[in-house]
Amino acid sequence: MIHLRIVAPEEVAHQALGVLEESPAVLNIIHLHGVARKPDGDVILCDVAREEASVILGDLKELDIPRVGSIAVEHIETSISERADEAEEAAPGLPSDAVVWEEVEQRTSENTELSIGFVLFMVLAMQIGAVGILLDQPILIVGAMVVGPEFGPLAGLSVALVERRPDFARRSLMALGLGFPIGIVGSLVVTLFYKWTGLAPDDFSTATHNLTGFISNPDVFSFTVAFAAGIVGMLSLTNAKSGALIGVLISVTTIPAASNIGVAAAYGDWGQAGGAAAQLGINLTAIVLAGVLTLLVQRHAFHVRKRRHERERSA
Repeated sequence: MIHLRIVAPEEVAHQALGVLEESPAVLNIIHLHGVARKPDGDVILCDVAREEASVILGDLKELDIPRVGSIAVEHIETSISERADEAEEAAPGLPSDAVVWEEVEQRTSENTELSIGFVLFMVLAMQIGAVGILLDQPILIVGAMVVGPEFGPLAGLSVALVERRPDFARRSLMALGLGFPIGIVGSLVVTLFYKWTGLAPDDFSTATHNLTGFISNPDVFSFTVAFAAGIVGMLSLTNAKSGALIGVLISVTTIPAASNIGVAAAYGDWGQAGGAAAQLGINLTAIVLAGVLTLLVQRHAFHVRKRRHERERSA
């Protein structure tokens, strides 16, 4: 279930009440007259079956509530109510498959910011990846994958392409376009430091490292894994399943590949650097492609449901 808190002027609030009361997927409607300040108006509280949340939110946005008031969305972890069960049964589909598009937009918007924290995570993740490559330690490669924050902007770019949001696309591309080069330079610098201090050998080639050599040797499986991970990652994002998202992070070699570019460049091994760059490009392309296709399918299902909802309202 989804809980909504709506603040709106009195006239608009009564229109919103009409929308909520006519939907069998909405329950626990509470109307508090004139209690809101900044902005002044009424407050409406209600619970909505997750399957119908975006449809109801769409109806409320048509009343211009985001401009004259506000809508807050919260998750209800546990609801003990027969009425709630009836509301979920009245909403077509399953809660686990439902997408709250407003929530997806908000989450991806927050994850596409080129912040100091994002850059630090990119740099530190690639530092871990560089050490993992130098030591031929897969566990450090996995650690670098988990720490890397790159899936946020990749998901944001997918959402931007599907919803035609150039502002999302610019922010995502800026985060990726600056985060990866800065991280690669950091990986290059730290590798040179390890060589200068004797912590790393003077001669090094990832071709002799059997456990991590795959990072700079892309093949058809690189695309297959990244494509599958992109689908799972987008499904985990739209359905708020963080456990699956962690699995995605340790399935793709974006951060390790970027780390390998810096390590190989420090040793002048441009063949390995090129292979790692190809691995990085394949992974990024496959993830975005998978994300876009997944969102298109989910978006189509939502539009079908919305059209059916509009027919029912006009009947």
